[in-house]
Amino acid sequence: IEAEVQRRKQLIHQSVERKAIISKCYKQKHPEVYILQDSFLAPDFLEIVRYCTSSDAHLHGLLRYIESFPDKRIYRLPVFTEEFCQAFMDELENFEQSDMPKGRPNTMNNYGVLLNELGMDETFITPLREKYLQPITALLYPDVGGACLDSHKAFVVKYSLREDLDLSSHYDNAEVTLNVSLGKDFTEGNLYFGDFSQDPTPIPKYIEIEHVGAQGLLHRGGQIHGALPIASGERWNLIIWMRSSAIRNQLCPMCNKKPELVEAEGFGDGFTETLEDDAPETVNLCSLW
Repeated sequence: IEAEVQRRKQLIHQSVERKAIISKCYKQKHPEVYILQDSFLAPDFLEIVRYCTSSDAHLHGLLRYIESFPDKRIYRLPVFTEEFCQAFMDELENFEQSDMPKGRPNTMNNYGVLLNELGMDETFITPLREKYLQPITALLYPDVGGACLDSHKAFVVKYSLREDLDLSSHYDNAEVTLNVSLGKDFTEGNLYFGDFSQDPTPIPKYIEIEHVGAQGLLHRGGQIHGALPIASGERWNLIIWMRSSAIRNQLCPMCNKKPELVEAEGFGDGFTETLEDDAPETVNLCSLW
């Protein structure tokens, strides 16, 4: 345990070092994909956002636009165009094949890319969360901070027959998660969802949901879930853990205790601390996690 604690303490500093090297040395293949544009987004997704930002938007109206799995409060919706997904994956593969230093998303995924280290946080993920996703999550998840998601962690995970095949049961360090299937061709590998972590049942009821290319699944981060093994091909998924400091400042979602904060770089784990000038910053993480 002590070794793991020390390893995690070093992750922040190592990530900062990798990001600096990548920014200086990496030659982008598709520089246009680093800056979010409306043309990257599916027309149906833009229509959903327009509805959610209208003055008379409400939950039942939104549900007419998206596919829902109401027992688990999981929702499927189009997000990106196929053209963007292809260009984005081509950029990610170019990075994977480079000699740049690479951090992995988490202890469960051995293959993938941390998008903040690629420099996509400020120009892509943050505007996607603030301008497009939050109007949707505000209607779907008001009880878990869907209207005040003020930070995130974004990464891409890769599944293939020669690498990671599946993902065992877990819940996310997030209030709301967006999981988008970018491609490529694959078979099997459905996602499965069980209970909400705060409300387990003696015999949990699981449902399977197919991943559809260029479409995303929205779910509460605390929903226990996993990915079944793919049978063939290769799959890339964009994962965005969206966090609400208003919610997690009260109770750490990972240790279920009042957070004890230590300094971190960037968004950290999404907690906030009011500084001397009364300007809250999302630069802290829970020392117990």
